[in-house]
Amino acid sequence: MAGKTAPFAKFEWMIAWRYIRAKRAEGGVSVMTWISLIGVTLAVFALIATLAVRSGFRAEFVDTILGSNAHVSVYRQSEVVPDSGRYTQLIKDYDTLASDLAQVEGVTRTAPLVRGQVMGNFGDSNAAVDVYGISFDNLLTIPRIANPEEFSGDINDFEDGIAIGSALAKDLGVGVGDRIKIISPNGARTALGTTPRVNVYDVVYIFTAGRYDIDKIRAYLPITEAQLFFNRDGVATEIEVMVEDPDEIEKYLPDIMATVGDGGYVWTWRDSAGAFLRALEVEDNVMFVILSILVLIASMNIISGLIMLVKNKGRDVGILRTMGLTEGSILRIFFICGAGIGTAGTLFGVILGCLFALYIDQIFGFVNSIGNGGVWDPSIRGIYRLPAELQLKDVISAVSLSLSLSWIITIFPARRAARMNPVEALRYE
Repeated sequence: MAGKTAPFAKFEWMIAWRYIRAKRAEGGVSVMTWISLIGVTLAVFALIATLAVRSGFRAEFVDTILGSNAHVSVYRQSEVVPDSGRYTQLIKDYDTLASDLAQVEGVTRTAPLVRGQVMGNFGDSNAAVDVYGISFDNLLTIPRIANPEEFSGDINDFEDGIAIGSALAKDLGVGVGDRIKIISPNGARTALGTTPRVNVYDVVYIFTAGRYDIDKIRAYLPITEAQLFFNRDGVATEIEVMVEDPDEIEKYLPDIMATVGDGGYVWTWRDSAGAFLRALEVEDNVMFVILSILVLIASMNIISGLIMLVKNKGRDVGILRTMGLTEGSILRIFFICGAGIGTAGTLFGVILGCLFALYIDQIFGFVNSIGNGGVWDPSIRGIYRLPAELQLKDVISAVSLSLSLSWIITIFPARRAARMNPVEALRYE
């Protein structure tokens, strides 16, 4: 009577390893082994690389929003001006309201703004400009403006001119020291109609915030100068509010709304970017499903190789069974063959995927140089580079998916080998 052995005994690993590395002439399937290994490796690599780029893209997109825009914008509801009967949304007591909002728990900064849309002109070039009137002290607290990726000029000269985005500067063809003209159609009313308001400012600072749509249109003026230009003396158009945890912006809104009162309303960064973030989430889920199918297809190669291996090793199975090996031992031998390939492929895929995420800037720079700089267009993508953020949960998801698929599907051909009748296997030998 055959003695019992512990599961996954040393001899089971030895036989499985011999089968994996055996050449086809010896009854092995080394070619299928390599195909299966490479397939799983590439599938896991693609999954981790995609998850890393997905996480990096969302993080970069959110960071550029939060680093150069208000987390919450506070506005006044429209009210009638008594003398003229016209409607206005201007904030008269903006200093008081900003101070009150700054006292709300979790609020880190408040800044009154005067905003307006104008046309910028330099020589024969014209461009749309979104002007932000802000104090110098508050400008220094905007991370992506005060500490941008790239800049020229000196932000300390802000009180003496205008600060503009790098893409806007490129469109107008200006540099630091040039004088640009800004033109507003909402000028003074005369008997002959409305006269456009025009002024000229020295470009003292050019910034690259990291978002092309911001760099292409945004400009900053000292708040007093913006009030004068837009005829907003003593008032602000909005108050931007920064909070400690913008991802949990909803928890700050009740206190902010209570401070603003019934005559105002708020607009959060999620309100402005929510549709895009939801689209990213849907795309993330779809990509994960598609790449999971890719991993499944790669794992199916393991079944093909194992079926061929079981067929070629039928005689060996019959001999091993007559020598006393149990069905469990045979099942574990072939399970080790398939699971070993899947595990090795997963390991190599994780290594390649992590290296890709860590060195994506160098890889992308090389690819972009081959494409003469035309591979990535920031005017279409919105950001200037392809980001990647390697997260442990993404790696664990990829590893879990690959190992579970490769191990589970291995059971079926291994079970078939274990149930092989040794008499039938040796009948024609």
